[in-house]
Amino acid sequence: MARSRQSRQSRQSRQSQGHDRRDRRDEAVVRALLERHGRTYAAEAGITLRDTPSPLYRLLVLSLLLSARIRADIAVAASRALSDAGLRTPRRMADAGWQRRVDALGEGGYRRYDERTSTQLGEGAELLLRAYGGDLRKTRGAGDLERALREVPGIGPVGVAIFLREAQAVWPEFRPYLDRKALQGAEKLGLPGSAEKLAELVPEDDLARLAAGLVRAALSAEVAADVREAAEV
Repeated sequence: MARSRQSRQSRQSRQSQGHDRRDRRDEAVVRALLERHGRTYAAEAGITLRDTPSPLYRLLVLSLLLSARIRADIAVAASRALSDAGLRTPRRMADAGWQRRVDALGEGGYRRYDERTSTQLGEGAELLLRAYGGDLRKTRGAGDLERALREVPGIGPVGVAIFLREAQAVWPEFRPYLDRKALQGAEKLGLPGSAEKLAELVPEDDLARLAAGLVRAALSAEVAADVREAAEV
């Protein structure tokens, strides 16, 4: 009886030690990920994200650009070029005209899809002006936010996921938003496979950064290897 109790206690102690080692390992990996690859895509595009109309619209435009089959750095550069051209609100985007939008996209290197994307940006801006007065904050009151976003030309499920991964920084009701692509990155890094468990590893305000880092790990074997090496795992 005593030996059985001792054996059970020993087994429980080993299990506890194993959990502690995994927890420390996960914390080291997440710390390395945030330090080395945790910049949000919005920040990379020069967007200081706030819960105000212009930054949210610029994030939606960035999400549209990133959702195409094109390198992320080109999409980010095109987002910056559109902003540099002054096209930072639905009204300015709609008023700019098709050719000016094409030219701005070209400046950012977004040439493969520039004509179609110019059309989508113009039609999307008009829709946002009609439906929400150009203010994306009003979509939060929609019964189905994801459906409302998908009504914007050029924004499909991938674009919605990109937008919400980043928007959770200022729209806390969507936390933790770690979609399938982010969870793929977590798997490559040996991290927990659920959004809830991943969220326990960072402060709430870092969830958007965590999501961005996990997506980079999912998309790049080099990023995943760099994080593992930095975390010494």
